[in-house]
Amino acid sequence: MNKGETDITLLLKSMKPVLNEGEYVFCTVEESEVVDRSDPVAFFKEKEGTTIVIEKSAADKMNLTYSFVSSWITLSVHSSLEAIGLTAAFSNALSDAGISCNVIAAYYHDHIFVPVNDKQRAMEVLTRLSQQ
Repeated sequence: MNKGETDITLLLKSMKPVLNEGEYVFCTVEESEVVDRSDPVAFFKEKEGTTIVIEKSAADKMNLTYSFVSSWITLSVHSSLEAIGLTAAFSNALSDAGISCNVIAAYYHDHIFVPVNDKQRAMEVLTRLSQQ
């Protein structure tokens, strides 16, 4: 099985950010709450509760509480979980542009959640970074 790219220069040049459709929110649910596993795009179990990332419309239907509405950007390069510097490079570039980001590194790709109002600027920043 391919473990993904580790070379930071190749990662940055080939990261190709893709803006996914929709608005996404981070919610926390208790173990006893029933959530259809096909709805969230991510689960993370913490001692205080389980965090889910889910489309805003689905969270609204389930009456889930959230405070941050985001857009989801996927870096289409298959980055290795052992790669050094990719997260720092794109998070620094976004930070320099005044854009907050929440990152989830999955097996194949990195996923970046940015405020909805900053999605186009974030795409511009990430595209520019990959062209440098």
